[in-house]
Amino acid sequence: MKALVYRGPGKKALEDHPKPDINAPTDAIVKITKTTICGTDLHILKGDLPSCKPGRILGHEGVGVVEKVGPAVTAFKPGDRVLISCVSACGKCDYCRKQMYSHCTVGGWILGNTIDGTQAEFVRTPYADTSLYHIPADADEEALVMLSDILPTGFECGVLNGKVQPGSIVAIVGAGPVGMAALLTAQFFSPAEIIMIDLDDNRLEVAKRFGATTIVNSADGKAVETIMKMTGKRGVDTAIEAVGIPATFELCEKIIAPGGTIANIGVHGVKVDLHLESLWDRNISITTRLVDTVTIPMLFKTVRSRKIDPKRLITHRFKLDHILDAYETFANAAKTKALKVIIEA
Repeated sequence: MKALVYRGPGKKALEDHPKPDINAPTDAIVKITKTTICGTDLHILKGDLPSCKPGRILGHEGVGVVEKVGPAVTAFKPGDRVLISCVSACGKCDYCRKQMYSHCTVGGWILGNTIDGTQAEFVRTPYADTSLYHIPADADEEALVMLSDILPTGFECGVLNGKVQPGSIVAIVGAGPVGMAALLTAQFFSPAEIIMIDLDDNRLEVAKRFGATTIVNSADGKAVETIMKMTGKRGVDTAIEAVGIPATFELCEKIIAPGGTIANIGVHGVKVDLHLESLWDRNISITTRLVDTVTIPMLFKTVRSRKIDPKRLITHRFKLDHILDAYETFANAAKTKALKVIIEA
């Protein structure tokens, strides 16, 4: 089969690769129909995640059709259309019992990280009964690809952890795909203002169309001054960090109001300074989280009822044979105006 293989920092290749087979009774083999590229895949290619070793098939998002199941799988059968969660959950360990599936002792975020992932024609999905979701016949597969990771990540790590409430002021730092997912799902809670901050005017304009009440281009270095002026020097109730670099996290530290919450989503590859000299008396909370995907069933319902349309995040489409072009497009979003790319296997 064809697969996108990580070959070390800065290196990747579309290669012929052995087709996966059942390794454990709880496995399923899924024929991928659609997948995508995540910002985390770019972090892997930068060398930010040493857990992902050269030779690994990348990708942790996708939809497909079950081809084969292990003898312990009871909820799925060959021919079922399924959504693949980016997090594999055994459903039995202490963390799974607390719905912290991202920290499953034998699963968690392993697809495209410590085991082969979804940017291929076929993928082996462990713990199929608790890591796959049935797709109804009338569902839009492209929209549902966004539910594998990006939408629950923005919602769980940003909106829920950030304690967004009706009437609150929310700032999202980073108008990339996960920042946009946070923007879309923050509107469930009717905040008074959602401020989107980024360097890219195109993405900021898209954010405006998606529901941001105010957009701020931080290229001039005056974003903090602008936001403090907008909020009467008070700051924002929730600051969502959706980039994963020191400058954006420190921006969140500077704009958070007393009693507010900084919710980190970004994948950080280097250390960030925590300015307790200015935060120690501010009654703020700082949250971190890897997505648990516990909200997939709820988000599934909101998509089916058209309360939210994650398909709006898709800007480009490619065949698997052209996945290297897809990576080039996704990695150069400022030029290509890319948000999410769909790859059809």
